[in-house]
Amino acid sequence: MKQALLVFLGGGLGSVARYWLSLKLNNFENAIPYGTLLANILGSLIIGFILGYSSRTGLLSENQSLLLATGFCGGFTTFSTFAYENHLYIKGGDYFSFLPYMAVTFVLAIGAVFLGMYLSKLV
Repeated sequence: MKQALLVFLGGGLGSVARYWLSLKLNNFENAIPYGTLLANILGSLIIGFILGYSSRTGLLSENQSLLLATGFCGGFTTFSTFAYENHLYIKGGDYFSFLPYMAVTFVLAIGAVFLGMYLSKLV
């Protein structure tokens, strides 16, 4: 039960952080919803760092990893929002927004996980 509460707390904090980014940065007059993109890239960087650091040092407990990686990063990243936004681009025939947004998100998010894992080795 304690572990579920940690995931719940982390997820809530991550969701609020993502909501704030969306309010500040998402503007669909632009080609790309930057708040969603930033949440996905930062979340990927953070989870890569947390899991890399934890596996390398053993300093984070399972509960801390659940709070930060599963909870916070799970609530903060926005794959369902990303998928919906791409659906809107396709439905509207806006392939000039869809293709770069999709490609940039995937490349940067995966690259951010690798960067987070690398950075965790420097600490």
